[in-house]
Amino acid sequence: MNDAAPQLVRLCAVKDVAVGAARRFEVGGVGICVVRCEDGFHAVSDTCSHEDYSLAAGEVDAVAAEIECWKHGSLFSLVTGEPQTLPATLPIDVFEIVVEAGDVWVVWP
Repeated sequence: MNDAAPQLVRLCAVKDVAVGAARRFEVGGVGICVVRCEDGFHAVSDTCSHEDYSLAAGEVDAVAAEIECWKHGSLFSLVTGEPQTLPATLPIDVFEIVVEAGDVWVVWP
């Protein structure tokens, strides 16, 4: 069991990710996809749950807060991680984001 408290890990500056864009970061050996939507920033696992492809390379719907895997078209909610379309049937991990003083941070377990 991990008794360590969650920590904030800086990913980038707010200005580094445009609305409607996704960017990949690595934290603790895990790929994190950071997406900026009209409602703010979201962070999810960067790996599609259907096959091992980067979600950061996919299309973003900044209004619906969804990202589409570029390879097979699975659409994921950036809020819940749940797949919205096939072929993916399993959710992806969602991470808490903190935006403070012009920087984007992920709450890392």
